[in-house]
Amino acid sequence: MNKKVKHIVFLWAFLCPLALIAQTPKSFIEGINEPNAWVDSVFKKLSKRDRIAQMFMVRAHTDKGKAFEDSIAKVIKKERIGGLVFFQGGPVRQALLTNRYQSISKVPLMLAMDAEWGLGMRLDSTISFPYQLTMGAIQDNKLIYEMGRQVALDFKRMGMHVNFAPVADINNNPKNPVIGVRSFGDNKFKVAEKVTAYMKGLQDNQVIVSVKHFPGHGDTDVDSHYDLPQLPFSKARLDSLEIYPFKELIKEGASGMMVAHMNIPSLDNTPNLPSTLSKPIVTNLLKEELGFKGLIFSDAMEMKGVAKFFPNGEGDVLGIIAGMDVIELSGNSKRAVKLVRKAIKKRNLTWDQVNASVKKILYSKYWAGLHTSKYVQVNNLIAYLNRPEAALLNQKLADAAVTVLNSDVQLKNFDRTKKTAILSIGTNELSAFQNSFRPVLSNSMNYILPKNITDQEIDNVRNELKAYDQIIVGIHDMRKRPAPVLDYNKSLKSFVAELAGMNSLFAVFANPYSLAGLPGIESAKTILINYQNTKEAQNASFRVINGGLKASGKLPVTINSSFINGDGLIK
Repeated sequence: MNKKVKHIVFLWAFLCPLALIAQTPKSFIEGINEPNAWVDSVFKKLSKRDRIAQMFMVRAHTDKGKAFEDSIAKVIKKERIGGLVFFQGGPVRQALLTNRYQSISKVPLMLAMDAEWGLGMRLDSTISFPYQLTMGAIQDNKLIYEMGRQVALDFKRMGMHVNFAPVADINNNPKNPVIGVRSFGDNKFKVAEKVTAYMKGLQDNQVIVSVKHFPGHGDTDVDSHYDLPQLPFSKARLDSLEIYPFKELIKEGASGMMVAHMNIPSLDNTPNLPSTLSKPIVTNLLKEELGFKGLIFSDAMEMKGVAKFFPNGEGDVLGIIAGMDVIELSGNSKRAVKLVRKAIKKRNLTWDQVNASVKKILYSKYWAGLHTSKYVQVNNLIAYLNRPEAALLNQKLADAAVTVLNSDVQLKNFDRTKKTAILSIGTNELSAFQNSFRPVLSNSMNYILPKNITDQEIDNVRNELKAYDQIIVGIHDMRKRPAPVLDYNKSLKSFVAELAGMNSLFAVFANPYSLAGLPGIESAKTILINYQNTKEAQNASFRVINGGLKASGKLPVTINSSFINGDGLIK
């Protein structure tokens, strides 16, 4: 081979991956029906059994030990499944395990994660961005897009391809046990706008979404992890409210959709049939009536919402018959593949339908970049996942969410020279909120009121507060997932009402619905809502009080007659 030929070969070898990346269509939906040589080549090499196996994703962890990790490796080798869903663990451990698993898989594995608020939802040593309800208060949707972009960068760096997010449910039931802070709010138009921003931030950076939970899980009082919820509403109501954001996202080119486990008689009156297993809902409504062309994921098949009534793999095969492309967390993928083959033999399912789903899955892998690269670079991984620009964005999001309710009188009257009591309620130690005031309030005292404080201790605090000219109160929910009702004892909740009558300035670092469980707080002159108990939220609240930040958030939900969706002073 002469030097000129060698140079051309070397140049092609160097540029080929770049050429393949350039060929990847920017829009997932635009490219899904276009001819694709890589997809066709991989598909032709798959046996019929292996095609079916591509439709299954199983659970993976890096916090369950080597025996569990080895068991998943065995499933990958023997069952030749299509992908994995990673749960709890650490980023470096997951990166190493990803490389191991990809190296033994015949077809590159599609890797997914539930990362609604970023990798920190599942992995240690990573950033957690705000909950969607917190971002529902933000008026600048460009910030939400940027969060989606940063999450996408983390996914690409971790060798993952599908985020089971965003949540498009309208949380119009404050008692909902499973959605709550995971929703952008209770206004369908604003929810649709904000979900679109998050979705585009992910998709514009080559991460597939799984918008959830179609056709809408917001108005339920049952958690589908533990039982089967029922939506008793008419089709007209569902179409005008719950389904609205999903229709808008389909128009905007959603790449993936997750169907929930809910019984919806107005759409399919089969008793105890989850929507995931309903052909009228998955095929007739989602695919045909609404025209969705992307990848359709089931919610986890191990959840009681489906497994209670359809055990032993029956749910897996019925989900595929209904129109699912991907079955998430089958209880037994080997059994499920056999059941699908039986369904085809009995003519309850066709190879045409299976083949169409498999080609869609392979196209998804191509679009996500698995045709060029499937391994993770472990060096400097932790540093990248904690890069300064992501941390800066996290603070910007918290800043933009701060919502001022009732009036700004306490902010205007804030005086650094006054004798000030700073209370943190619900905590067991000094809060970041209290510590922030140390440099600016020299004449102040901190009080810690844990959620199980005694009546005598409350009396002691009550008496001491008489000596102060100014009272600042932080309401904290220390739980990992802030519930709509605070877990304070009755005496402490009553004391909050007393504090409201003492011209106290409140900063609430908790689920906004918790205000409804604090009767009397509505009489407070000024309340800052920060939605969750993070250092970023506490820093933002301090800066609003101290005059270094203008609050711009608006309530994304209606709490009660005193606090309505859209309330919020721009100060």
